[in-house]
Amino acid sequence: MSPSALPEGEPAPEDGSLPASALAGVAGRRLSAYVHVPFCASRCGYCDFNTYTAAELGAAPGASRADYLDAVAAEIGLARRVLGEAPPLSTVFFGGGTPTLLEASELGGLLAALRDTFGLAPDAEVTTEANPDSVTPASLARLREAGFTRISFGMQSAVPHVLRLLERTHTPGRARDAVRWAREAGFASVSLDLIYGTPGESVADWRTSLESALAAEPDHLSAYSLIVEDGTRFAARVRRGEVPLPDEDDLADKYELADSLLSASGLAWYEVSNWARPGHECWHNLAYWRGDDWWGFGPGAHSHIGGVRFWNVKHPRSYATRLSQRHSPAAGRERLGDDDRHVERILLELRLAEGMPLAVLTDAERGRLPEIIGRGWLETRGDRVVVTHEGRLFVDAAVRDLLG
Repeated sequence: MSPSALPEGEPAPEDGSLPASALAGVAGRRLSAYVHVPFCASRCGYCDFNTYTAAELGAAPGASRADYLDAVAAEIGLARRVLGEAPPLSTVFFGGGTPTLLEASELGGLLAALRDTFGLAPDAEVTTEANPDSVTPASLARLREAGFTRISFGMQSAVPHVLRLLERTHTPGRARDAVRWAREAGFASVSLDLIYGTPGESVADWRTSLESALAAEPDHLSAYSLIVEDGTRFAARVRRGEVPLPDEDDLADKYELADSLLSASGLAWYEVSNWARPGHECWHNLAYWRGDDWWGFGPGAHSHIGGVRFWNVKHPRSYATRLSQRHSPAAGRERLGDDDRHVERILLELRLAEGMPLAVLTDAERGRLPEIIGRGWLETRGDRVVVTHEGRLFVDAAVRDLLG
């Protein structure tokens, strides 16, 4: 994971070492890998991820694609030394940025380094994100040959004026072509990402995007409301009054429309913003929501091992320099106490259709539960607490009130 701003925390050791408490039992837990590819052909106005265009990086040493590849390979070796007897990787996810701006052979080389260093579980899920206009039938075939099993395309919209406002460069029909090419290449699972709530997007526009996405017959679909992040060009336009902020009622109507159309097409919701055909849930993201271990490779990437969270320096040049000096690229870390982990478990697991065990709640939280159930936001099913259909729109408020 790679947000634009790094949190505060304690300094991370130069050798990347982790506390014994974090490493205790690591071999018996699931482990995932996230690889952050920070390159983009252009920067979308709404994006606040840790990404860089070629013009922004320039030609200075340490910022090239070759330097990036060498640095990630070095961090893979560092992670193996730090983790010791680590389990094989259950999931691998290449995100960005636009990972497919790298050649398929380069992505395949990083995947091979992870496989050779850690091993992959027999049923490992291996995903890459891609922009629809950054792939071809040939490149997708090479990715599949390299061992990628799943691909997620950033479709965002099928409406030209919405794509223009989001500053996306692909044409409306390109995503459907990309899904077809991925099928022909042999990918086991294909996902599409959509964004709703863009200023000027009508409910009819959103329906068009949903119907276009469903016509491609994806196995998985994510639908996220547009969030205006500070520091982006989009936020500046909102501040100047050029575009309005999304309306909460409009967002709710569009979420309900998405759930209705997706459910009718055989995609069941399993996380508030994610729907999938049975067996095609994103296991990598489930690892995040369930609090598993993962190591994030690349500039600005975040990791979590045994209750210790740490994050890398953001700029590709700083990242490559640290690793060339045989230092950890970690900029800082924080140790999550029992209370922190308790809050995070409630915050994340209540977003899942499976909910969480009732036993997780403290006595005080159980005392608050009936009121929230009375609002229709949560319910109990056997020994679990789950969010209701209505509650999906209010899950953050439900968590806040549950925690007190």
